[in-house]
Amino acid sequence: MCVKDKVSTLPVVSPMAPMAPSEGKKLNGATTTTTPTPSPPTQPPKKSPNDFIFGKVIGEGSFSTVYLAKDIHTGKEYAIKVCEKHHIIRERKTVHVKREKDVLNLLTHSSFYAARPGSNFFLKLSSTFQDLERLYFVLTYAKNGELLPYINKVGSFDVECTRFYSGEILVALEHLHRLNIIHRDLKPENILLDENMHILIGDFGSSKILNQGPPSPPSSQTNNTANDTDDDNSSPPPSSNPMQAPRERRRNSFVGTAQYVSPELLSDKTASPASDLWALGCIVYQMISGLPPFRSRSEYIIFQKILKLEYEFPNGFSPLARDLVEKLLVLDPSQRLGAQDLAASPRYDSIRSHPFYKGIDFDTLHKRTPPTIYPYLPGTHDCEDLRSVYKVSVVTLI
Repeated sequence: MCVKDKVSTLPVVSPMAPMAPSEGKKLNGATTTTTPTPSPPTQPPKKSPNDFIFGKVIGEGSFSTVYLAKDIHTGKEYAIKVCEKHHIIRERKTVHVKREKDVLNLLTHSSFYAARPGSNFFLKLSSTFQDLERLYFVLTYAKNGELLPYINKVGSFDVECTRFYSGEILVALEHLHRLNIIHRDLKPENILLDENMHILIGDFGSSKILNQGPPSPPSSQTNNTANDTDDDNSSPPPSSNPMQAPRERRRNSFVGTAQYVSPELLSDKTASPASDLWALGCIVYQMISGLPPFRSRSEYIIFQKILKLEYEFPNGFSPLARDLVEKLLVLDPSQRLGAQDLAASPRYDSIRSHPFYKGIDFDTLHKRTPPTIYPYLPGTHDCEDLRSVYKVSVVTLI
């Protein structure tokens, strides 16, 4: 992608001046007047690549590249996701791309839920446009990048950081699920950080928009449970025969990422909001321990560990965090902590009230200054006096 030449400033459309009534014909001695019908206001021109200066690459995918870009008219910075049309067709991702646009539009323009605190925790879609070869998504620029490098840099988060960032993720999920959207690929790589170090969740290509109405508990879901066989690359769940696993992995037999995918997506390929709560449990575990709970060099082995609920806590893992994780990583989605909440409330009250979050005001998290990221190494010691004083320098990760 080369830097585009600047174009002239777009013409400013002035408000339409009032028009004086004109004299009409005389009928039966009386003079009638007619008032011309005003034309509809001129719409601003649709954006194009020429309206932006494209800078460095800040992200890459199988069929897209994300650039830091600046609007030449306003000077505002954006992240522009550029999708190659021939790659989309070749990889059979047409449904994937359309779904992402639909979800971003809902999150950006849903005025009914705009006042909720959770609406602050998502990338917003400023505009879209296309040319002969590419699609362009103009998105919020998350200045501090992905959450994952911060976990990797310090090894693990301390309890305060984990409580804060997992709390923001929970509030974001409340908002997302009240809009009847399941993310289905929630993981630290898809959680970005803005200039103030608050989260911005992105990457909605694997998401699902459910039917209207408040989400139902998983045990009674009909319309609000998503069957994932309507994806353009769907196929049966992984076989119990390990010799067949590589072929099935190539067929992309599940939606999401192996380490965070919920067991119901592996067994019967259905997802509910509780599937995202499973991912939340995995992320809380990873924040404190430094690694996902289910891990292996083989995706097939990861799947088997998930289906058998095989994972361990390292020495020194926070007892309250452990209790929270154990109540989220439950094989039966209807029995996960919070799974029954949204049928009666717009919030995950049972998770909010868990002792791990004691003292947290969830509704003001977006206004708080995030805590400094310090490491917590449960495998070494749990004594606060001996905890490392090393902290992340945000500048080094940009």
